[in-house]
Amino acid sequence: MPQLRPIDSLADPALAPYLTLRRSDEHERSGIFVADGPKLIERVLAAGLTLESMLCAERWVAPFTPLLARQAADLPIYVTAEKHLRELVGFHLFNGVLAVARIPAAPSLATLLAQPAAGPRLWVAFDGLANAENLGSIVRSAVALGAHAVLCGETCASPWLRRSVRTSMGAMVAVPVLPATDLAAALRACAAAGLTCAAADAHSGTLLPAAALGGDLCLVFGSEGHGLRPAVAAACTTTVNIPMTGRVSSLNVGAAAAIMLYEAARQRMPRP
Repeated sequence: MPQLRPIDSLADPALAPYLTLRRSDEHERSGIFVADGPKLIERVLAAGLTLESMLCAERWVAPFTPLLARQAADLPIYVTAEKHLRELVGFHLFNGVLAVARIPAAPSLATLLAQPAAGPRLWVAFDGLANAENLGSIVRSAVALGAHAVLCGETCASPWLRRSVRTSMGAMVAVPVLPATDLAAALRACAAAGLTCAAADAHSGTLLPAAALGGDLCLVFGSEGHGLRPAVAAACTTTVNIPMTGRVSSLNVGAAAAIMLYEAARQRMPRP
């Protein structure tokens, strides 16, 4: 049975992980991330991840008690007033529940590449994607459209930022998320293993309707301002471009990723 622990003040030392929501490097060094909202926490639990603690308003204790059956018997559930939660998060928190969970262990790139696949592999890689919401949004689209893995380059925002996890709506825990300390080298390894590494480019490359995206594929997305770094672009095996009317020169990277991922998924669909 989880252990209910009333909290009367945000100064309580037990709340330390919740008080450092903007210091993701501390969380990652500790191997934890913060999830907020009932739907997101439900998905974290459904994925089999381990919780370190929960922090919630009293009204959430009963709904979550059955969902915590597989967690440690001494899991602390810190119960506090909604006014403290609003003060902690910095805005009106309607959901009223947060949790600290362990970051899932990711397989090595070599292990993932060696695993047999039931069909064509679909991966996504990020280079210089600094916006946490964009990163989370793309992971959500990727999982929805059948992606099997995510590579986060060394110049990216952390995928375990609270905003990344929240925007992904739990998709971040549904696929392996691999940190790449050298994304260009990782993409070369992917290409050597048979994946087509397709760089998304706003101005050049094969137009999306003509691109062959139905085989083993890693779609590579860069920052909106600068695109891919030269070394990362050079490691890709092809470049893909979304045709546009010309009235707008580029798309938000989240929108572009969703379009490209849908086309890759479409090409994988069985033909009647």
